[in-house]
Amino acid sequence: MRIADFELERFFARWEFAVRHLLCASDVEGWPMAELLALADDETAALWRDLRLGYTESTGHPLLRREIAALYETAEAEDILVTAGAEEGIFALVSVLLGPGDHAIVTWPGYQSLYEIARAAGAEVTLHELREDDRWAIDVDALRRQVTPRTRLIVINAPHNPTGMLPDRATFEAVVELAADAGAILLSDEVYRYLEVDEADRLPSGVDAGRHVVSLGVMSKSFAMAGLRIGWLATRDRSILDRVARMKDYTTICSSAPSEILALIGLRARDAVLDRSRGIVLGNLAALDGLFERWAGTMSWVRPRGGSIGFPRLRPDIDVERFCAELVEVEGVLLLPGSRFGHPGNHVRIGFGRTDLPEAVAGLERHLARVVA
Repeated sequence: MRIADFELERFFARWEFAVRHLLCASDVEGWPMAELLALADDETAALWRDLRLGYTESTGHPLLRREIAALYETAEAEDILVTAGAEEGIFALVSVLLGPGDHAIVTWPGYQSLYEIARAAGAEVTLHELREDDRWAIDVDALRRQVTPRTRLIVINAPHNPTGMLPDRATFEAVVELAADAGAILLSDEVYRYLEVDEADRLPSGVDAGRHVVSLGVMSKSFAMAGLRIGWLATRDRSILDRVARMKDYTTICSSAPSEILALIGLRARDAVLDRSRGIVLGNLAALDGLFERWAGTMSWVRPRGGSIGFPRLRPDIDVERFCAELVEVEGVLLLPGSRFGHPGNHVRIGFGRTDLPEAVAGLERHLARVVA
């Protein structure tokens, strides 16, 4: 397989662990191990204490699959396949669904693997561009025009990375129906689910919306446990999961035994876990509201409706690449230029899931003062 470099991940490989403040992180501040273990119930505490470091079941620990299924209205444990993070789920699913002559439609800007793996598989990919002037919304009529008789996969991400866009329910239901009419699988990337600014805006999960929909989940974002590298696919079409499981035999085979038990602990305590994440994200979002008020005319954004990231725009006379390079050099604060998504606008991704956001924003404001002086 020949595949393009993953621009975002190459950027993070260079900078993520070399800066003081990662103001573009897409996750939520990670759980300390001791605090997570303190949430264990008697059963999971015993599983952790008695754990043996052998191979695990290729589809995922049965108790973990059952707990993941409980996140949904209609799913059973057999509708879940555990993967190594969301990335393996994307890679394996797209690889088995698409090949030469097939067509996929993917919302963009977005996480590169959602469309690059399809290209590497030989499929034609149409990017469904989200536009700031439309508040980054999905245009259902335009999406319908992009469908062809060869369309096998449609991909959406909500809440959306990097913009924080969250479709309304009518839009989501229209996309679900559109995919069904096209005879296509709909991949619903839901890794930021539960981080909606207004919980009343939370969408139904894809797996609950139809048999032709696959939900993608992960412990990394809303659950703040990126180091576990535990993700999953959920669909009521078990033939898809069987095909993905066969592909997984060539990738990781199975998940890390410690990670599975730690994920089980976190999911059983999900109310406490998600309350912590929402507290961090919503508190930081309020702080960013102040930032954008103070720097109106220099920085602007469509305020995110969900997730822990946004996609603000710098005013046109500021070179975003130079701005970000000087910011990290002088202040040790990292923003992600929109060019890493292939986006031509003067945008950056800003993350607000980390607890050091006040210090990071202070450094950003010092740099803004130097640039606009």
